[in-house]
Amino acid sequence: MGSASGRLLAVAVLGCLLTPASVSAEAFRILDHGAAAAAQGTAFAAQADDPSAVFYNPAGMTQLPGFQLMGGLTLISSKTTFTAKDGQTVEGGTNGTVAIPPPSQFYLTAGGFAPLPDLTVGLGVTSPFGLAIDYPNSGRLATIITSAALPLLDIKPTMAYRLTDWLSVGAGADIYTFFSAVGDGHAELKRLAGPEVAPLGIPAGAVLEVNGTDTAVGFNAGVLITPIRHEDTKKPLLNIALVYRSPTTLDLSGKFLVNDRPVAGAEIRVKLPWVLTGGVAGWPVRNERREWKVEVDVDYVDWSRFDNLDVHLSTGATLPFPRDWNNSYVVKVGTEYRWLQIDALPGWELAARAGYFHAATPVPERTFEPAVPGADFNAFSVGVGLQCRWPARFLGVIPCPRGSGGRGFMGVDLAYQAVLYDSRRISNNIDPRVDGNWDTTTHVGALSFRVGF
Repeated sequence: MGSASGRLLAVAVLGCLLTPASVSAEAFRILDHGAAAAAQGTAFAAQADDPSAVFYNPAGMTQLPGFQLMGGLTLISSKTTFTAKDGQTVEGGTNGTVAIPPPSQFYLTAGGFAPLPDLTVGLGVTSPFGLAIDYPNSGRLATIITSAALPLLDIKPTMAYRLTDWLSVGAGADIYTFFSAVGDGHAELKRLAGPEVAPLGIPAGAVLEVNGTDTAVGFNAGVLITPIRHEDTKKPLLNIALVYRSPTTLDLSGKFLVNDRPVAGAEIRVKLPWVLTGGVAGWPVRNERREWKVEVDVDYVDWSRFDNLDVHLSTGATLPFPRDWNNSYVVKVGTEYRWLQIDALPGWELAARAGYFHAATPVPERTFEPAVPGADFNAFSVGVGLQCRWPARFLGVIPCPRGSGGRGFMGVDLAYQAVLYDSRRISNNIDPRVDGNWDTTTHVGALSFRVGF
């Protein structure tokens, strides 16, 4: 294929480009990585007292004695409605009741052991970027996009150390990669061919796909400061957190396909942002029977790195696709109330949680696209948690762990989140086919299971 025809094919296939798709987060950055945190509007960096600290603040792992294991998943149902200037509508969102595969999490921590009682090590597997979005295979958006996905995983070997009673630090690697067992094992965009590719012998309605995969490495680091502790229990009454996640670049390498037949190779560079998080958590009530926490976190995200998604074809052609995203922020507020001793349920603890967060979209009007229908949004969340210790029985059947030194426990956390996007009117886009009104609503359910021993 010559350079000119290769450029034409790229224009035809990549009207929207292989853009990581998300309909439940800030741009395509997923915020929920544990049900307890999700129920609190993800305001968790300064609390960070369950194994999801591996993600939210690695320094918080020093609060986790013994071995602790946590696994969970996030169920997302989303609907996006596009209303064109002529009144025609197209609906997109998750393909089915919830997004498949659902973003999932796994964490393992171990700490408090001799001869290094102040050292904690951990491992996490999360889905920090991406999701999936689908649109109908007919209608006015079909020649722009029918589906897009980024089933990206982050493997997080992590370490934390308590330097003093009031200062802990933590750091870890972020190994971003794809696995064939998760989704299609690569990032991809699909659309239908329009009449503009007829000169190349591609019939209208043919399925066009571009995909790619890569592995890249970044890092994260966190600090947890505890200036005030309870005089008797020694538990924190005030925590201050600072967390940094480094930028990373994915050099996706893959193929162009027409009706599943490879036509050319393709390479696309995706620049993931750096993120700086600050948080403050306070416990107005914290004693042997009850605890009440209130936390405020703020994320600052450098999306200005996401300047383009240029496509480099194996034919030698390069097609520019500007993005020019803006930096953004997320403000989070969360609270948790725990009953540590319940007279009617010996050995059980109960937690009630609620939260709110607001995010500003980094997606400018000029480069807005259906794969990431970004808009400012407000999210509201609630949740509960149950935890048991010996001699209670989990679900009335499974004996709760005894554990050495009273470390044993078993628990489950549930959360629900409603994400309400502002209606967004696009009128000056580089692709006038997407000009119109865009409305998105997302419902999120989160489930986590924890055990310590």
